[in-house]
Amino acid sequence: MTQQGVRWTADQVLALAPDAASRKAGSKLGAAGPWSEAGSSSEGTVWGLCKGSGSKPYQTVIDIADAAGPAYKCSCPSRKFPCKHALGLLLLWADGESAVPSAQAPDWAEQWIEGRRRRAEEKQTAGASGSSSASGDPEAARRRAERRAVRVTAGATELEQRLADLLRGGLAGAEQAGYGMWEETAARMVDAQAPGLAARVRELGAIPASGPGWPVRLLEECALLHLLDQGWLRREGLPGALSDTVRSRVGLPASADGPPVRDRWLVLAQYDTADVKLTTRRIWLYGADTGRTALLLSYGAAGRAPELTLPVGLVLDGEVAAYPGAGQLRASLGEQFAPPAPVSIRPPGVTTAEATARYGQALRDDPWLDSVPVTLDRVVPIPDGDSWQLADADADTALPLTPAARARPGLWRLVSLSGGRPVKVFGECGHRGFTPLTAWPEGKGEAVRLC
Repeated sequence: MTQQGVRWTADQVLALAPDAASRKAGSKLGAAGPWSEAGSSSEGTVWGLCKGSGSKPYQTVIDIADAAGPAYKCSCPSRKFPCKHALGLLLLWADGESAVPSAQAPDWAEQWIEGRRRRAEEKQTAGASGSSSASGDPEAARRRAERRAVRVTAGATELEQRLADLLRGGLAGAEQAGYGMWEETAARMVDAQAPGLAARVRELGAIPASGPGWPVRLLEECALLHLLDQGWLRREGLPGALSDTVRSRVGLPASADGPPVRDRWLVLAQYDTADVKLTTRRIWLYGADTGRTALLLSYGAAGRAPELTLPVGLVLDGEVAAYPGAGQLRASLGEQFAPPAPVSIRPPGVTTAEATARYGQALRDDPWLDSVPVTLDRVVPIPDGDSWQLADADADTALPLTPAARARPGLWRLVSLSGGRPVKVFGECGHRGFTPLTAWPEGKGEAVRLC
């Protein structure tokens, strides 16, 4: 970015915020008032001193050119990444050369940057030697995999029995038993080293309290869980790609062993989901030259944002490698050849009818798929009773928004951006409806983050 003389926009900076509170607090620090000695270098470093409540200002430094996305260091006590000071400094930097001029980095900033890059090189070297060591004993790895497969099989067999008991006794028993029954079953799946099965069992436990129609939803999810169980128990007879998908859904680890694909990857969307133990960040990419869509996953402990952060609307020149599995879009980010930079690239769009057809086709490869990434072209958000939908501007078809999307503030940003006119929207299309994540106005205009 700085090497190319291009700075981010304020929206692209705020897209990095871990939550709404950080976004609001960072915006207040995006002016020159609290900052001193702010500067940036051609190597992709931004630094500055921010006046706080104490006698010493907070030292804030950001490595924009980091291969895994921006990296941050601030002397404040915040556990959020980026903190409000880092967001404020980036907003100030986005204002241009007059706000944050090019300069020589101070010692405290230079030491952190040099240390980061040295550790990254050491980690890469250690990873390469570790891979060689691991591959040196394939027999031990094979025995570990066999032992785990035996435990997963025992867990899947037990789960089949529990599902059969539930259906034999009637679904009403699930409501009477409460969540404890499901939590105990999930714990058994964890013991069997099948975290994917455990997660789906926990989801079953929440269905009886989900409102009218829950027996139908519970039966549907039980059927999908039964299908996954049977897929594992009969995996030897499945095609290779479908077998990989079953292994992934059960929760067995896999590595991104696909060939690296270099492209100009447009960052389509980034959002977090969290439970009591883990925060999961999903980043969607679109390859401008290959037309491929890829999903990057990053994790953080409960209460902490994952480290991987990429600004929505920017393009990075880099490589991604795919994970195994039929229809799987998950990938691993490899080498980056240039920092992310703003461009005018937009993904091609489809109609709402084509979006639902695409989801149906994807289910043939992965029956447990909740949604697929889709860009809708020329749609208009319109109310539909107590709900909302995206209607095709050129056809008599529409997609309902998911309940989660209707509850987000991003819905009103989308309505405001449209103003009754067609817009291009990227999101996830599934059996619950469509969840908009990013939108673009017709003609020229920057990406607007909706999540």
